[in-house]
Amino acid sequence: MQPTGDIALIGLAVMGQNLILNMNDHGYTVVAYNRTTAKVDEFLAKEAKGTKVLGAHSIAEMVSKLKRPRRVMMLVKAGKPVDEFIEQIIPHLEPGDIIIDGGNSLFDDTARRVKHCESKGLLYIGTGVSGGEEGARRGPSIMPGGSPAAWPHVKNIFQAVSAKVDGGAPCCDWVGEGGAGHYVKMVHNGIEYGDMQLICEAYNIMKNGLGMSADEMHAVFTEWNLGDLDSYLIEISRDILGKKDTDGAPLVDKILDTAGQKGTGKWTVINSQELGIPITLMAEAVYARCVSALKDERVKAARKLKGPRPTIAAGGKPETRKAFIEDIKSALYASKIVSYAQGYMLMRAAAAEYKWNLNYGGIALMWRGGCIIRSRFLGKIKEAFDKNPKLTNLMLDDYFRAEIKKSQKGWRNVVATAAKKGIPVPAFSTALSFYDQYRSAVLPANLLQAQRDYFGAHTYERVDKPRGEFFHTNWTGRGGDVSSSTYNV
Repeated sequence: MQPTGDIALIGLAVMGQNLILNMNDHGYTVVAYNRTTAKVDEFLAKEAKGTKVLGAHSIAEMVSKLKRPRRVMMLVKAGKPVDEFIEQIIPHLEPGDIIIDGGNSLFDDTARRVKHCESKGLLYIGTGVSGGEEGARRGPSIMPGGSPAAWPHVKNIFQAVSAKVDGGAPCCDWVGEGGAGHYVKMVHNGIEYGDMQLICEAYNIMKNGLGMSADEMHAVFTEWNLGDLDSYLIEISRDILGKKDTDGAPLVDKILDTAGQKGTGKWTVINSQELGIPITLMAEAVYARCVSALKDERVKAARKLKGPRPTIAAGGKPETRKAFIEDIKSALYASKIVSYAQGYMLMRAAAAEYKWNLNYGGIALMWRGGCIIRSRFLGKIKEAFDKNPKLTNLMLDDYFRAEIKKSQKGWRNVVATAAKKGIPVPAFSTALSFYDQYRSAVLPANLLQAQRDYFGAHTYERVDKPRGEFFHTNWTGRGGDVSSSTYNV
């Protein structure tokens, strides 16, 4: 009997089940497998009942049901489980068959796995899949990378099940070799951390500064979602603020203020340090979650460490409060521009370091729908890179430069007011600081270099000499003329 399976999927958690059903909806026959085989039977009897989905109770059976070249996709926990499944799958495959990792793997691991599988004659894809449970079912953003020869064999499936925008354009395209796909997904998650933190800071100012109720904030987020800030995260924040508990009180007020994280934001920050790219807003977003986890310490500190009352005077007059809410919107939008500019700076540096040819406008299109950071805003990013593919920084694009200029007064007012009132806004303030640093032709690093040369003879360059010439000064008269080697970390 000829095999009929178009693709196999390992891992029947909610994401895996929903992606299988999505593929089935688009006419593809999927072979479902799970380490705990009882889940296969349960899935076929319930969620997949009446579909063309096939079940398998072993990897050998799974592979036997696939057409050539066999396509085996894993949606399992990142790290060791991925490597374990790869080693279990390899003996059952033939040269030209394809293994796909659709989990949140570290891009370095994916690059290693590509080489390992190619050494066995196999092809490997590491792909970011974003959109959560709903995205997997209705259309996620898919960011594949790895063995280029594998792309033609999965392109139709991936693009069929992905989200569609702008008249049917799929939110999926080939990203690049090695770990490029998982790298772009990692940066997506870092930006996601930043977006969420910015929204939380806006919420915190309105709640604790202006004394607004959840219903009032629900109305503000509803309005914001109709304009430039239109996005999935603003939309769900609106819904969250409107949700009531069983007693009629806002549910959000009953949720403990300690945030979790799975590591992708941390990976982004670590890699940015390795490449020397200042993604300051994403870093603050990661650290804000770390601070939130210190709940018991914060409760004790709140009793002993004093500061100003958070009440903002603008809360007294409706028209004044409305103007300040507009300033909060400006701060959120301008900071968001900085965050995405930093994310694109990081991808540009990674492309140079890892020899990838990234399509920056194409990445914005992939993020335009299906994924967690999907927004109207991303259409403007695509336009910016379509107009100038060599754009060095998003803030230099005419549209975004004008938007920052328009938002700047309100942005500065919010950061200054929050500082005076003791309301923490780490993401708003670091975004503004980065903007001011980036637009400064001269920074105080000349003093820093003098300090380094003073205590460590690390040398410095001079403004009156050509770049690349290094000098050392015997600052105390007691040191020698020997300097250390010049290097950058």
